[in-house]
Amino acid sequence: MAQINTAKLKASNRQAGRRIGGTVAIFIFLTLLGLFMVLPIYLTVIMSIKPVEELFIFPPKLYASRPTLDNFSDMFEALHQNRVPFSRYVFNSVFVTVTVTVCQCVFASMAAFVLAKCKFPGSRILNSIIVVALLYQSNVIYIMQYMVMAKLRMIDTYSALILPSIASPMGLFLMRQSISQIPDSMIEAAKVDGAGYFRICWQIVMPNQKPALMTLIIFAFQAAWNIQTGSLVFQEQYKTLPTVVTQAASSGMARAGVAMAAAVFMLIPPIIVFMIAQKQVIETMAHSGIKE
Repeated sequence: MAQINTAKLKASNRQAGRRIGGTVAIFIFLTLLGLFMVLPIYLTVIMSIKPVEELFIFPPKLYASRPTLDNFSDMFEALHQNRVPFSRYVFNSVFVTVTVTVCQCVFASMAAFVLAKCKFPGSRILNSIIVVALLYQSNVIYIMQYMVMAKLRMIDTYSALILPSIASPMGLFLMRQSISQIPDSMIEAAKVDGAGYFRICWQIVMPNQKPALMTLIIFAFQAAWNIQTGSLVFQEQYKTLPTVVTQAASSGMARAGVAMAAAVFMLIPPIIVFMIAQKQVIETMAHSGIKE
């Protein structure tokens, strides 16, 4: 009997050791992966506070010997030299980003609900078109966008920046896949109670889609914040902040520090939105669930 208990104890210890070893290995792997993901942001911040003479040292150093904020002051000075005040560029970026994010979430949610839960002729074809649309990059349709905007007389307007970005195949695909997990019995019960499709969408389905909505907000905000005017806007008063920052940073090697400072400046809003939305995603996924 004692031998049996000893054998069980040894087996239990081996299993516990394997579990601890596996946990330690996963922790080390995730730590290395996290450091690898943080490294580009760290290098961007370090490069932004280096003086110009330290930017071209080889091999490059992972720290700044004489940190300075001159790159940020030079960036703001270069932006203030334009014909339009710096506040105007900030307003343009904020207005375009907020409008695109809100409209994209609203339209993607409504279209995804129809495609996921409403049966009509041609629904499968539309779903296939959405999947195919994921393969196309925005660069492919630049010429078509310009032709459409020119025909609609929207060149040099906010609409030229907002309207093409509202329709997002990725956002629609994400929301459709999430809404497809909602049980049909819940929607049928709402119909029996007299609720229409609009009420079902916004009062029953959407409250259960917070993780997908928050994920869509992160993607939409990041894409909208980085919108550049390109060939759709030429007037200075309608240009966005990424456009003028890129122009200020593309003046040669002497502006390399300004380019790094601009990159750090443009990173701040997406990181803030990501941290806020990520918390909501984690809390919602931890406390919500739908069972048939």
